[in-house]
Amino acid sequence: MALLERLLAAPPALPLHLPAHARGHALAPGLRRLLRQAPGRWDLPELPEIGGPLEAEGAVAEAQAAAAARLGAERCWFGVNGASGLLQVALLALARPGDRVLLPRNLHRSLLHGCVLGQLRPVLFDLPFDPATGLWLPPTPAGLERHLAEALAAGPLAAVVLVSPSYQGMAADLPALVALAHQRGLPVLLDEAHGAYGGLDPRLPASGLASGADLVVQSLQKAAGGLAQSAALLQGAGADAQAAAARSAAIERALLWLQTSSPSALLLAAAATALEHLHSAAGRRQLARAITTALQLRSRLQQAGVPLLPSADPLRLSVHTAALGINGLDADAWLMERGVIAELPEPGCLTFCLGLAPPRRVLRQLPRHVQALQRALGAPPLAPFSAPPLPPVAEPEWPLEQAWRAPWQRVPLAQATGRLAAEPLCPYPPGIPLLIPGERIDAARADWLVQQQQLWPGQIADTVKVVAD
Repeated sequence: MALLERLLAAPPALPLHLPAHARGHALAPGLRRLLRQAPGRWDLPELPEIGGPLEAEGAVAEAQAAAAARLGAERCWFGVNGASGLLQVALLALARPGDRVLLPRNLHRSLLHGCVLGQLRPVLFDLPFDPATGLWLPPTPAGLERHLAEALAAGPLAAVVLVSPSYQGMAADLPALVALAHQRGLPVLLDEAHGAYGGLDPRLPASGLASGADLVVQSLQKAAGGLAQSAALLQGAGADAQAAAARSAAIERALLWLQTSSPSALLLAAAATALEHLHSAAGRRQLARAITTALQLRSRLQQAGVPLLPSADPLRLSVHTAALGINGLDADAWLMERGVIAELPEPGCLTFCLGLAPPRRVLRQLPRHVQALQRALGAPPLAPFSAPPLPPVAEPEWPLEQAWRAPWQRVPLAQATGRLAAEPLCPYPPGIPLLIPGERIDAARADWLVQQQQLWPGQIADTVKVVAD
């Protein structure tokens, strides 16, 4: 009963974490009405009048068509396995076994799982690195142009994957990046899990669809009023009818492989109502109010001398804890004891997700708590973080699926030099792997991983799995 007791417990004083519906305060109105019904009434199978994501008729098909029209997409599919499941669907729709796919180093680990399932060859491109925060930054057009040229010199690519915005709300120049890929005839899959409200307010960056991405995956719990695991896969408009039909067929084939044959009617309704509300006049007003509150909070924190990271998304607020001399994981633990629950602790920063209904008390309480944190734990700024010693473009030495399934052994991180990684090394959250199965660990990489283990106490083990000799 421990889990049930946790769910029944009173919420903390200041929950500033996902889902974006703020513990129900910003759920789409239609979804709130549904959840007020008798418990379990909405737990239904794929009845003919309801249908499912792959059915041509029924309420789900109608809702998906309406969502596509509302967002300016060719097609829309709802997912009940989160953005993770739909990223894998999209990847398998774009590439065949043995194909090479260009992915950024800050990819979510679900894309690695997609490469394993599809027997794809990941080609990883490095990103700009900020030593002050320890964060990867969005790719630049000039950098992506170099990476594309280097990757293509070693063989053809099937697709390019981009991530924008990041967990911390940093956004790339998507129109320029997408155009570079299209100039080489490459489709673009955009991981827009954190950006479903892109372009819906002038204070936000443009959406992935408006930027020309071919396939876009959105998490409707991260940036809309949906429940956890509700997500959408959008197919961009603009391709000729024959190419669009072929891609739609490939998506539906992959969706059939990877999504349950009994999708939750509740999660499908959550996806439909979240998108409908977010793109309505009422949803835009709700979003605008949330952004206004977030900008007021940012201003108050800055006036109080709290160092904040720049963000294209006002609803993501990242305190630069390294500038305060505090590891973000320590800051998170200290605040959690006082009822302030952040979303993402990292060694150099602590990110709060304000959601679509940030409580008004946050304007008063968060600056007070962060100032108390600084008084309690503050010290001289932390030393700059070391950039990962990675080549601009790299492919694992062994195929992912071969390395992941090979016999393995554990060795201390300090003794991993020269060995092949057998699993991802992935502090969670945010699920970004520091090491990919099949990569050869050279001396510089082993030393860097030891440093990371010290920066992520309790998140990275003293040992790493490597392919057995």
